[in-house]
This record gives sequence, structure tokens and C-alpha cells, in this order.
Amino acid sequence: MFLNPNWPEFIHKAVAEAEEVLRQQLPSLQEVSAQNHEKVLRAFQEERVSAYHLQGTTGYGLGDSGRDVLDRVAARILGTEAALVRGQFVSGTHAIAAALFGVLRPGDQMISVSGTPYDTLEEVIGLRGKGQGSLLDFGVSYQEIPLDSQGNMQLKLLKEALTAKTKMVIVQRSRGYAWRNSLTIAQLKELVDFVKSHFPNVVIFVDNCYGELVEPMEPGDIGADLMAGSLIKNLGGSIAPTGGYIAGRSDLVSLAAQRLTAPGVGGHMGATLEWERLFYQGLFFSPLTVSEALKGAVFSAAFWRALGFEVNPEPESPRTDLIQAVKLGSREKMIAFCQGLQKGSPIDAHIKPVPSGMPGYEDEIIMAGGTFVQGSTSEFSADGPLREPYIVYQQGGISQRYIQTGNILAALNLWQQGLLA
Repeated sequence: MFLNPNWPEFIHKAVAEAEEVLRQQLPSLQEVSAQNHEKVLRAFQEERVSAYHLQGTTGYGLGDSGRDVLDRVAARILGTEAALVRGQFVSGTHAIAAALFGVLRPGDQMISVSGTPYDTLEEVIGLRGKGQGSLLDFGVSYQEIPLDSQGNMQLKLLKEALTAKTKMVIVQRSRGYAWRNSLTIAQLKELVDFVKSHFPNVVIFVDNCYGELVEPMEPGDIGADLMAGSLIKNLGGSIAPTGGYIAGRSDLVSLAAQRLTAPGVGGHMGATLEWERLFYQGLFFSPLTVSEALKGAVFSAAFWRALGFEVNPEPESPRTDLIQAVKLGSREKMIAFCQGLQKGSPIDAHIKPVPSGMPGYEDEIIMAGGTFVQGSTSEFSADGPLREPYIVYQQGGISQRYIQTGNILAALNLWQQGLLA
């Protein structure tokens, strides 16, 4: 990588160390990428995707063969019976909420086995906010079981917590805004096998955000009943302009579709407008962008560790999502980090991110990332809540070099402000 002679020597050393760590990790990253490229290509070919499938529809969207084939392509990639890929989902949180409200009924219980869920799901469940139509408002009870000190799910505690009212076990694959390990497919399989053997009627739901195509297998391949995520994360390949997906058992996906539209309408309607080609193209590109993001995440972890910061995961750790956390330790450093990283963006590089409120979050949030699609974390972003111990979370990245540049500029901004020596 190009190194500026005006940079301080410790930046040069950190870059060199990070590039060496990345070089050692490349063979395993490239092997997974090759497997996922092959899987995605095979799914397109097996569903006989054709040029006419790329044309969108208007109005009701009746008879949209491109939409229906895209659902089947996604289901093949995710290892499920069915999928619902729609631009009408405004976010991953919306897709997750549709799945939960579609399956759960008054009197049911839902148990989280990965501790407190991501911030934006707290109001969906009813942990924050009153009278908004949360699951708790509709009589769905909730319980959570924290991960143990090693970051593993506590299946013994789950067995004790399950009752006749338990309809769903929910697990968040990524770390979200938590300083913990993300959960691997192997760990999720342990949960699935345990629940299926002891409580076969309980639905296993996986919040799959940031996890798609990071490992060779998906939650559907190991028997998870339902999952959801966003198209401006992994599966959109940085091209999808909006949207999300739900995938899983056919009956459960159908129930979720009734919440997205209306009972009786389900997934049979919904115009695709100009999105169709972009969804297909983004999905096809997604193994590439995920691979680049993972390379960038390894570099970032090694770079900030070399500068003396705590990182999670460590650069040598196996990857199961795209998120790289860096513990900065102060409000000033977190703001300087994000403002420096913003300087490496193709869009709005001249803008200084500042903390502000954001719908669905309790704390102020600061977000860096000048993206072509608003909020597209698959393009590259860094954000986090302004709270102790001031951790910034990097996600995605169109290219490894783009991520490296952003991180170096973040470090330089800290140094120029006297916050790094």
C-alpha cells in the first residue's frame, strides 16, 4: 500500500504489521470466498435466471416472475425451503419484526439465547417504549439468557427456561453493539441440534444480519427454521438500493409475508419497480464484496491492535460476520475516529460526522460512511453508540484498499488531535 513519508513512524509500522497478518490469513479467506462464489453462481444457474427476470413490475406486482425466481435463488443460497426478498422491507429490523409478528401469537413466549438483542429490536419486543404496538403490547412474553463468560450459549439454562408457552428461540448471530464474540455456524448448529432433540415444536429464529456468506454454510443449512436480514448489508453486494429478506420453512415464510403485506395477500403481490436487476446483480456480487470486507476487517483488527487498542475479534480469529469492533475508551477518540474515517469516503468526504439521536436507539449514535446508498453498511461504515467504553463498530467494505485507507485516515486524525502517540 502507498505510504506517505509525512506520516509518523508508528503508523508505518502498524500498517506493515497489519499487512503481514492479513497475508497470513488470506488463504483461508480466499477458500471460503471461492466456495461461496460457486454456490451463488450455481443457484442462479439452477433457477435458470434469464434477462426478462431483471425487469421490474408496477402497481400490484401480480405475476412478477423475476420476484418469484429471486426468492428461489436466495432460498438456495441460504439453505432454506423458501425466501421472501423484498424492497418493501425498509431495514433488517423491519424484516425481523415481520417475521416475529408473523409467527408469534398472544400468549406465546420468545426466549433470546444470545442476551439482550440489538438496540433497534428492543422497541419491537417492548423492552423500551410504551404503547407502540410491540410484541409485549400484543401479549407475547419475552425472556433472555446471557452468553456465558466465554461467549457460548447456555443451553442448560435454556432447557430450564422453556415452557409449554415457548414458541420461539431467537439468536443474534452478530455482536451488534456488544463487546462479545459473534456466534459461529458451529455454535448455532449446537443450539439447533439441542432444541430439535428436546423441543421439536419450538421455532429457531436467527438474526442473520452481517453473517451471510462469511462462512461456507448458512443457518438454513444446519436446520434453523427462520432467519432474516438486510439487503444493504451482505447480500445486497453494495448495489441493492434498499430492502431485506426473510428465509426459512415455507409455512413460516408465508406467515411472515402476511405481515409484510396483508393476510390473504402474502408474498403474491408487491411491485419490484426498478429494483429487480439491482437485487439480482447485488446478490451475484455479494461473495466478492463480503470477501473484500473480511480482508479489510482483518487488516483493521491488526492495525488497531498494533496501535495499542483492544479489538474484537482478534485478527487471527475465525470470522462469522463482517463486524470489527475497536475499543477507543473516550468520547473524544470515538468522534475523532469517525471523522477521520469519513475523509476516506467517496461521498461526503468533506462532512464531519457528529453524535445525534436516531430512531430506534436509546443513546446518541455517531456514524461515518459516505455511501452511494444511504446507510449502506456493505459499502463501508463505522458507527456506535456514545456510551462507555466507547466502542466503534466497522462493517462491510467494497474493497480491502478502501477499508485500509479509511482506517489509516482515522488513526491520523486521532494523532493530529493529540489523541494518539
